[in-house]
Amino acid sequence: MRFKDKVVLILGGNSGIGLASAKAFAAEGGIVRLTGRDQATIDDAVLEIDGARGYRADISDLAEMEEVISAIEAQDGRIDVLFVNAGVGGFAPIRELTPEDWDKVHDINLRGAIFAIQKALRLMGRGGSIVVTGSIGGHGVLPGNAAYGAAKAGLAMAVKIIAAELVGEGIRVNMVSPGPIETPLLHRNPGISGEAVDALRQQMIAAVPMRRMGQAEEVARAVLFFASEDASFVTAANLFVDGGALELG
Repeated sequence: MRFKDKVVLILGGNSGIGLASAKAFAAEGGIVRLTGRDQATIDDAVLEIDGARGYRADISDLAEMEEVISAIEAQDGRIDVLFVNAGVGGFAPIRELTPEDWDKVHDINLRGAIFAIQKALRLMGRGGSIVVTGSIGGHGVLPGNAAYGAAKAGLAMAVKIIAAELVGEGIRVNMVSPGPIETPLLHRNPGISGEAVDALRQQMIAAVPMRRMGQAEEVARAVLFFASEDASFVTAANLFVDGGALELG
């Protein structure tokens, strides 16, 4: 019960890694608050998690994020753990990459994440923990991944800088960077057909030394470690949960 009576806000908590983490936080006593863009999956998640509340909000919309933070301020008065997990994929080779493609990926994966942290900080204090979902895509080279890779690489550096700014306030900031994980996001990459997704999945498995896709629950365990007092002496870290793909591939 590492999170008993702690208020945990998960941005992008209605599916995949976010949902697996929401369930895990609740199982250890956390008071779960989650966001997503799809009301139906938000409702399903809230039904599965005792005491949870859900908010429909797009992380790239600063006004919507302000409404979420204000609602939690009124209802709970604080945030003990912030898990910034909302994100989108997007593949396009440089000859086909459009400004619209670039802006969409960066507005959600980088700009939205940074300003969500900024807004949540007014409800966080000493002992608080921020965990951010990165990606090995921000560290390794994958053709067609310029927009996504640049956003996640920028986010990784931003996490280190934010950690440096907040360490004196007793707020820890860490990143979990998954490799190939079985989540709905894999099938929501603009510019990739269903057949191409299946082919990409097989390529991913071949590139993972463990020769399999990871599971959302495996990433969630890393998230909960960083969020808990088990990691009380850890900040600015980036843990790769990728079956060895980045370091051994």
